[in-house]
Amino acid sequence: MPLTTVLITLVAAGLLLWIVNRFIPMQGQIKSILNGLVVVVLVLWIANLYGVFDHLHQFRVGR
Repeated sequence: MPLTTVLITLVAAGLLLWIVNRFIPMQGQIKSILNGLVVVVLVLWIANLYGVFDHLHQFRVGR
C-alpha cells in the first residue's frame, strides 16, 4: 500500500474524529472511549500493514 494512501487514511480518520468530537454532543466519557477505540484500530491497522501479525497465520485453533 502506498504511503500516500496511509497518510490520506490517517488524515481522514483524524478529521472525522475531530468533527465528531467538536460537533456531536455526547458525554465526555463516551468521547474518550471513542477516541481510544479509533486510536487502537488505527495502530492495529498500521501494524498489520508493516507485517507485525504475519507470523500469526502459523497458529491453528482446534484440530
